Amino acid sequence: MRTVGLDIGGANLKASDGREQSVSVSFPLWRHPEQLAAMLRELLSGFGAVDRLAITMTGELADCYATRADGVQQILTAAEQAGGTAQSLVWCSAGEFLTASEAREFPSLVAAANWHALATWAGRLAPEGEAILLDLGSTTLDVIPLECGLPMTAGRTDPERLQSGELVYVGVKRTPLIGLMHEVELEGRRWPLANELFATTWDAGLLLGEQPAEPDSRSTANGRPATPAEAATRLARQLCADETDLSPEQLRLFAQAVTRDICRKIEVAINRIWRGRSLSAWILSGEGTPLLREVLEGMAGARDTVYELSQLVGAEHSRSACAYALARLGQEWD
Repeated sequence: MRTVGLDIGGANLKASDGREQSVSVSFPLWRHPEQLAAMLRELLSGFGAVDRLAITMTGELADCYATRADGVQQILTAAEQAGGTAQSLVWCSAGEFLTASEAREFPSLVAAANWHALATWAGRLAPEGEAILLDLGSTTLDVIPLECGLPMTAGRTDPERLQSGELVYVGVKRTPLIGLMHEVELEGRRWPLANELFATTWDAGLLLGEQPAEPDSRSTANGRPATPAEAATRLARQLCADETDLSPEQLRLFAQAVTRDICRKIEVAINRIWRGRSLSAWILSGEGTPLLREVLEGMAGARDTVYELSQLVGAEHSRSACAYALARLGQEWD
């Protein structure tokens, strides 16, 4: 049975067959919820005939929906329309698949359950003792404790996970710089940041070459291309300036300061969950894996076995790790 995993987010749609193909596309759900079914249909068309959809979502939090429950209902309807005759299964935070009708009855179990699907599958890399899964994407960091290969978190829902520190809103693309830092020191001068969405963490990565350019993407703070040159303009604007006011070296220093702040937030988040545990392994996934690796290498005592999904399953599968895990889990489900 050909199974495709769907991870339906508020800013990105991800699909994977768990074997050869994983795809991630930008889609601002909050702007165009009426286009979701068509976008999913187009995404699925690249996978050929599909017998089963394994679905998870975080897009229900988008403010185009009155409530999260409303979001779950509408997203499931769009996924079913896109899947046609394919069977729809929805992962829940109880650790199993529900039918679409069951998922509609228990929206709180399926809302934002993608992290649980990833942890359930990736936990097989550490079947004994304690481990921690770190998944750093465009928007958030998940810090997921595992025991004997199973997720053992203090929180299950997003509000609970925010409170426990297992969900942290910092990512390598979509985090507004003003939400990360309020000032930066450039060549001895303290420079406050404008309290406005002029630039995001993606711009720092683009300028430093840590993120590949995406000239066709307009999912940036100003809707202009995701290139190093445009990133420099956005970074300067965050300081109420332009490139006539700041040297290339100052902009580079600004980008480096952003990366340091991301790493500091990651380290604080890890320490909150890690301290007091005797780990057998760390598992790293998501497009922010290089930063996760950098942070762990600098942390005293974090010298346990490290598994990187990008090395084990490939970079594209790791970028769409939740969809990949869903497909693998869905292939086993009877």
